[in-house]
Amino acid sequence: MKKNFAPEDELLFLALGGSGEIGMNVNLYGCQGKWLMVDLGMTFSGDQYPGIDLVFADLEFIEERAADLEAIVLTHAHEDHIGAVPYFAADLGVPIYATPFTADLVRRKLDEAGITGEVELNVIPDDHGRFSVGSFEITYLPLAHSIAEGNALMIDTPHGRIFHTGDWKLDEDPIIGEPTTEEELTAIGDEGVLALVCDSTNVFNPAPSGSEGAVYKGLLEEVQRHRGKRVLVTTFASNVARLQTLGDVARETGRQVCVAGRSLDRIIEVSQDNGYLQDFPETVDFDTAMRLPRGDVLILATGGQGEPRAALSRISEDNHPIELSSGDVVLFSSRQIPGNEISIGAVQNRLAAKGVTMVTDRQSMIHVSGHPGRPELETLYGWLRPEVLVPVHGEMRHMMEQAQLGRANGIAHTVVQQNGDIVRLAPGSPGTIAQVRAGRLVLDGDIIAPADGEAVVMRRRLAREGMVIVTLAADHRPHVEAIGLPLDEDMADFLAEARDDIEKSIGRLKGQARNDAAQIKEAARLATRRAATRWSGKRPQVRVVLMER
Repeated sequence: MKKNFAPEDELLFLALGGSGEIGMNVNLYGCQGKWLMVDLGMTFSGDQYPGIDLVFADLEFIEERAADLEAIVLTHAHEDHIGAVPYFAADLGVPIYATPFTADLVRRKLDEAGITGEVELNVIPDDHGRFSVGSFEITYLPLAHSIAEGNALMIDTPHGRIFHTGDWKLDEDPIIGEPTTEEELTAIGDEGVLALVCDSTNVFNPAPSGSEGAVYKGLLEEVQRHRGKRVLVTTFASNVARLQTLGDVARETGRQVCVAGRSLDRIIEVSQDNGYLQDFPETVDFDTAMRLPRGDVLILATGGQGEPRAALSRISEDNHPIELSSGDVVLFSSRQIPGNEISIGAVQNRLAAKGVTMVTDRQSMIHVSGHPGRPELETLYGWLRPEVLVPVHGEMRHMMEQAQLGRANGIAHTVVQQNGDIVRLAPGSPGTIAQVRAGRLVLDGDIIAPADGEAVVMRRRLAREGMVIVTLAADHRPHVEAIGLPLDEDMADFLAEARDDIEKSIGRLKGQARNDAAQIKEAARLATRRAATRWSGKRPQVRVVLMER
């Protein structure tokens, strides 16, 4: 293979995000010298990135080859598939393709970023829309998911057909949309599928994910069970089918709907602009909702993952116009995303202290996943009968498990890859042929910076160990300040001892070192670090400022 990794007479796959992790999906297909990008997502930050909200895949590989990138094709509108578009699309300089609902949300993101005129956005019909870019012929195939217009991509190339699932599930009663049928998918399999690139998120679930139609029944029963009580339902804002379900439940139970959360307002607006939620009930404002008898209102709120600025968190803190009190009910119509346990628990504990009743999907059929369980994966394998299975959209344990499941179901070749692995799908035996850099970037304030850059690494160290600042006067007398050391009552004694140690350490310098600023600062730094460790057991960052004479 060429050192510049340009695809020759072959078909390549490369994930820059979303393989070895859940979220931040960025996939590349290479063929006949060109590349096609499928999805451009991001993920939300965790504790490992203090002060950071958004995390992106590092696109250095494809940015250096932007002249060979044909297009960006978006499968659906979840943030882990479109969230990075406003930050990178203009620089990549290629057209974007999306179905109407997804395109509308992307357009609004581009508007907010002020770059609408810099990005070509092409709207493709949701019902089996087809188009070509370079050597790639792409067909949108609707599949059920927890958002409107979830789609797989059928990508035809000179080397064979790829079925890229995106996020999906099987659902006989999806409420929103009409998924591609068993007959259609079987016919695609009859024509031949070279590679199935498949969502791995829910591979450990031994049962099917369940139908949105069943959630309607579960939610209806729960709301009816709590007659005379104020009921709040929190769900993923993007789940248009769930919003339709909740609107129907409100109508059936004689409750008026109040919506709390900007992302919910936006999704409802975009949905209605694109033909969905046409019979969604008229909503009431917060003041009206609070004046209604408690059993006459159904509140839809963001914040089921414990997000601190979301509506439910603020309600639990009594920092929102919506109020909940003893006897009221919160239905968590969403699954707990791994990593959010502590933040969700904090919200639930505050609600419990108020005497609020809480119901989760573990107690009642009020939520189903948007990703396929093992039976659904096996069913899709049987319909498509691919030659090669490439698991994506999962941590390594998920992808390894799906590869094993695929082999057990007769798939001849499985390729377990991770971000940065270049996989040759054809010709010849499929497998990884090279590795390229696949790092992470973070949005730090208004700046996109390396996730392992000095600023983030230093911030993490400061959070863990604290900091000591030493200012040396012209005569080298030290002034010491400590931040974040667990000394409290002992702080004054520590500072006095640190000053003494610094003076002694500088005093031991000999010859030219006594006038060498670098050696003076280093002597002060080491003396301060030793004193801090002796007093606190911490190894803080030490900064020494030497005043000029």
